[in-house]
Amino acid sequence: MVKVTLENVSKSYGTTKAVQNFNLVVEDEEFLSILGPSGCGKTTLLRLIAGLETTAEGRILFNDRVMNDVPPKDRNVAMVFQSYALFPHMTVADNIGFPLAIRKTPKVEVDKRVREVAELLKIEPLLNRRPRQLSGGEQQRVAVGRAIVRKPDVLLMDEPLSNVDAKTRAYLRSELKLLHKKIRTTLIYVTHDQTEAMTMSDRIAVMKDGELLQVGAPENIYEHPKDVWIASFIGNLPMNFFDCVLLDRRGVRVIGGACFGPQSPKNIMELLKGLPDGAKFKLGVRPEDIEIRKSSTQGMTCEADVQLLEPTGDSLVVTLNVNDELMKARVNPGFKLKTDEHVYLTFNWDRAHLFLSDTSSKPETTEQH
Repeated sequence: MVKVTLENVSKSYGTTKAVQNFNLVVEDEEFLSILGPSGCGKTTLLRLIAGLETTAEGRILFNDRVMNDVPPKDRNVAMVFQSYALFPHMTVADNIGFPLAIRKTPKVEVDKRVREVAELLKIEPLLNRRPRQLSGGEQQRVAVGRAIVRKPDVLLMDEPLSNVDAKTRAYLRSELKLLHKKIRTTLIYVTHDQTEAMTMSDRIAVMKDGELLQVGAPENIYEHPKDVWIASFIGNLPMNFFDCVLLDRRGVRVIGGACFGPQSPKNIMELLKGLPDGAKFKLGVRPEDIEIRKSSTQGMTCEADVQLLEPTGDSLVVTLNVNDELMKARVNPGFKLKTDEHVYLTFNWDRAHLFLSDTSSKPETTEQH
């Protein structure tokens, strides 16, 4: 039973700051994903927790024990790598049992634990095969089995599904989530794939350029992104943004676009109450919160031209030209549209997001610059 705490953890390689002043608490038995683009320091963070890298500043604690100077072999941490790292000359059974064998665990106990893990991962028929005889998904299960066979306090996974095909990846996402419910260990999962993080995690820690930007439940980060970058990074399709200016009593105008006038969204005007004329902000709308109409309707509408249609099976992704700016909408797959068709858009303003700048979600006035 281990809670992992990172206090002001930093790590640099020369002049490159891989991890900067990182503060995070991973609760006992939690499935937490560290989500961010490639090169943002996610793997370095895992290696610091595992003890494979030394911490330049700050502390790493397992429960109340400071781990900075504890050797990797004494941390009871297991790590699953992107590359599987299986021994090609060993059978599946020997690969899984290797961590126990090198600890001089009696063979009877090793065999027992290997069988238990193989049954848990549904790979019993593979125990006598070698890695070259396995598919990518099967190799990944073996790598996971080798990691959990010694019952680690903390399980670290570094992009474990990156090397498998899309169908296998979707299947293994479900399998890993179910596995975690069974083994109930503290699991820290690194990924650049927001779908993996959203579907599997209890919480997500969003990371960029070595820094922690936001931590929360998947639905909370999706519904309440802290800044423009997170809003555009989270979601199968990026959020659409409008640069806006407040015209005081006259409402809101999209910069380079139309004035909403007295019909500006009431909930947005309420949030902007008290700001002076000329206050600038970004308005964010997700693709699923845009409705496309064939004719103009009373109220707030926006004209657009259809640029591209992308059927995805369960929906139709529409790229639209709005005042020479491109945006995307997601609509019912049965909705009939043609390229270059002129259409009208309405928005679900109750789900719109206000951003002060690229680093805030509250409106800013021009007087504050």
